[in-house]
Amino acid sequence: MQLLRVAWALTGAAICCFLILLIHSRLLKEGQLAAGTCEIVTLDRDSSQPRRTIARQTARCACKKGQIAGTTRARPACVDAGIVRKKQWCEMVPCLEDEGCDLLVNRSGWTCTQPGGRVKTTTVSSGSLLVPQVTQNHSQGGRCA
Repeated sequence: MQLLRVAWALTGAAICCFLILLIHSRLLKEGQLAAGTCEIVTLDRDSSQPRRTIARQTARCACKKGQIAGTTRARPACVDAGIVRKKQWCEMVPCLEDEGCDLLVNRSGWTCTQPGGRVKTTTVSSGSLLVPQVTQNHSQGGRCA
């Protein structure tokens, strides 16, 4: 008798999970993002200058209330809107784990410095917070070109 109850309970749980997944997939129509997620829409790179690559990236995000599109671990992500409003860019943890983050003097962006001295500078364009311009300086010894 006890085994029969356990079997019915597991069957009921499986049916509930299936129905929840089915309803969730119907609510998220083609092309919609789940809340709190981002995707890269365009990525353009310009390597015409020696030792420097300029990349322009556009991301599409579906952020929750109180969040705005930003960058976490070098990927687009939803971050606290206060970080962007105050231009405290390093609080979004924009750099990879082994990189150091520093604000630019004019607070228009940040730099990520790798252990070998390579510096990636990200500036946020004034027109939109969703279109960061990334300049990668391939210099050694921490010098920016």
